[in-house]
Amino acid sequence: MGETGKGLAAMTAACVIWGLSSIFYKTLSHVPPLEVLSHRTLWSMVFFGAIMGFRGRLGEIRGLLLSRRAIFVALAAVTISTNWFFFIFSVQTGRALDASLGYYIFPLVAVLLGVIVFRETLGLLRGLAVALAGVAVLVLTIGLGAAPWISLTLATTFGLYGVVKKGLDAGPVASVTAEVVLLAPLALGWLVMVHRFGAEGLVGRNLGAFGSNWRDTALLMFSGPLTGLPLILFSYAARRLGYGLVGLLQYINPTLQFLVATFLFLEPVTRWHLVALPLIWMALALYSWVTLREERAASRLRAIEATSSATMT
Repeated sequence: MGETGKGLAAMTAACVIWGLSSIFYKTLSHVPPLEVLSHRTLWSMVFFGAIMGFRGRLGEIRGLLLSRRAIFVALAAVTISTNWFFFIFSVQTGRALDASLGYYIFPLVAVLLGVIVFRETLGLLRGLAVALAGVAVLVLTIGLGAAPWISLTLATTFGLYGVVKKGLDAGPVASVTAEVVLLAPLALGWLVMVHRFGAEGLVGRNLGAFGSNWRDTALLMFSGPLTGLPLILFSYAARRLGYGLVGLLQYINPTLQFLVATFLFLEPVTRWHLVALPLIWMALALYSWVTLREERAASRLRAIEATSSATMT
């Protein structure tokens, strides 16, 4: 298998894990989301720390946290932990469909943030894609009587996470490790309080699930590898595939989330969803077509430049 084939396999595997992860968090519905998030943070730190230690790169984490880049690490930690929390919350409260919509909308939010933050040119077709997504959100808001706030929160926090990461000069694994290291004291503090004082949660769910039985303990510990493995696969794939193809393959994630929410969790798909979803899919198709077209043009230009350079020498 060539490098491109390996990249495709890694990217597909990462997106499948992300897309099916809602099943995992649904099995932990009896554990409050903040407690699940705390364990996800701590066991992610253990997982990433082991990877970085095996590579002999733990010094990078210290360097990140003791440099001026620490402010970017902290901002990234806040945005990604918020995203993780609302994803867990949405799955546990029967709103996995909203989560899938959020990750469908995310690429278009990212385009909009690129215009606002980095002064990137939107272009007519990308502008039309963003406008279609906006119409879809408006349809859901009017039809359901409230804005799809979980979808918008997930899309916005993940978009802002990308903005912060763009300004952070560090590898993806090193930066995520530093983020969870910063969050670890908060997570540990919450879990200590839960196990020390918690008996019955406010929502009728038992607090302090870790150690209460082997099943919950194993599942909470597994949240670390479940978080870390797809990120490593994504990083591996991104170095071997074009930007447009990476973006296109990422739609596997919300598509699987949508199928799981609809056919496994049996969440209702309203007539307003049936109007909004095609609009979002049209927007994504347009966005993907423009991105792939630009990538092909850039590849042709690079090939011409390489040929010209070789001819001149």
